[in-house]
Amino acid sequence: MANHQKDFLFVLIKSLSKSEKRQFKIFASRLETSSNTKFIELFNILDKSETYDEKLILKSGSIKKVQLSNLKSYLYKQILVSIRLNIPSQNIRYQLREQIDFAVILYNKGLYKQSLKILDKTKQQALENDEKYMAYEIVEFEKLIESQYITRSIQGRADELVVQAKELNYRNTISSKLSNLSLQLYGIMLKTGYVKNDEEYRYIDDYFNKHISKLDETKFGFREKYWFYNANLWRSFLVQDFLASYKFAYKWVQLFYDNPNMIYLNPVFFLKGNHYFLESLYMLKYTSNFKKYLSLLEETIEDPRFPVNDNLASLSFLYLYNNKLNLHILEGTFAESEYLIPEILEKLKQHSDHLDEHHEMLFFYKIASIYFGNEKYNECINYLDKIINNKNLTMREDLMCFARLLSLIAHYELGKDYYLENHLKNTYKFLLKMNDLHEVQKEIIKFLRNLNNFYPADIKKEFKKMHARFVELEKNTYEKRAFLYLDIISWLESKIENRKIADIIKEKAKLNSR
Repeated sequence: MANHQKDFLFVLIKSLSKSEKRQFKIFASRLETSSNTKFIELFNILDKSETYDEKLILKSGSIKKVQLSNLKSYLYKQILVSIRLNIPSQNIRYQLREQIDFAVILYNKGLYKQSLKILDKTKQQALENDEKYMAYEIVEFEKLIESQYITRSIQGRADELVVQAKELNYRNTISSKLSNLSLQLYGIMLKTGYVKNDEEYRYIDDYFNKHISKLDETKFGFREKYWFYNANLWRSFLVQDFLASYKFAYKWVQLFYDNPNMIYLNPVFFLKGNHYFLESLYMLKYTSNFKKYLSLLEETIEDPRFPVNDNLASLSFLYLYNNKLNLHILEGTFAESEYLIPEILEKLKQHSDHLDEHHEMLFFYKIASIYFGNEKYNECINYLDKIINNKNLTMREDLMCFARLLSLIAHYELGKDYYLENHLKNTYKFLLKMNDLHEVQKEIIKFLRNLNNFYPADIKKEFKKMHARFVELEKNTYEKRAFLYLDIISWLESKIENRKIADIIKEKAKLNSR
């Protein structure tokens, strides 16, 4: 789904908004001379093109092949300069960076006291906004000026800067260690997936505790807390401890709501924290809290103070609509959710340059789940086929696996015995190649393979046997995640009781609402 054009300049131009293009042309007109009008012409050609085509550029006649590489580099830089000059003034990081640049200019002109005055004021701003890396950079610059003995500063100034430098360095080191740990745990998740047994659980636990054993949480500031909760969350995801996931995702989200200015300074971290929190609530089926925090997230995103850019727009769409679908799946309100599908498909087109293929396929799986719950099995199979026929989902074999399993059940519901037999064979071959095949997946395949061998009078009895088997499997820590992809238990209950699966799930949602 993402834009796979490999030319960076072309992709950058296509990412510009109308206002950014207008600003660039105004900016470029100031630079325009007889010698550099070519880069403006190159901009116009690429802006009007649907794809990057070097032949079309050279066909204009004014740009020669030997000039193209340098011209593209120059244009790329000028576009970035233009955007940099028009960044909203409310972005505190750009304000701080601008003030540091001003202090450097004053220092180079020998205006040391003026430089120090700007640095001191900027440092206070940085500390107030928890920008400790920038604050440390400022302190190091202040030390450079003071070490030259040229300002005749008040006595004790040197000691004050040394203490500040030590404190900031310590806090930045803690943040760095925790962010490293978080990234390493995420890397383990990508490489080996969720833990599958007690031995893997102990390895992750020992690995995690080794890295945090000497840390004192009571001394953490905002950023250290953020990375601490982040690392704990990845640890709990890895070991499939959903209650711990809920606990640390809640702390992450609450940290932002307790420090609202940080929401607007770190919007990506805020959005991701809410997504993981809602995912934890979904895993635990805490319906009322899910609705409450989904609504609060939507209100925050719509707040005029919330930053606006392409990246945030895509992330907001991804997390909001993913969780809107999750809410309907959680509540069993499948019929009420179909209005979302055309909205999602349209927004997927709008945000295609910023979302990877995995997220598109995840939407398709949830859309298929909605159609399955509505007993629209042909539509369900249609969206599952988009996943099954995708050859690029090597990183998410679990999604491919459950898409195949749900497709099998949908084919069974349609009574397509011939297609079911073929799908069973293909799915069985696929599952054998998987590295992390679980008991749940094995049992589903075995059950569906045997369905046609049962006498009609015995089918309900077999459904009851499988129901009892899956209820036991759901209690297993290393198996229960599978039931979040595919609510096989509710489906079995719908067959046993001759009721719609939507009604079964609605009843459960009411019981689990808290």
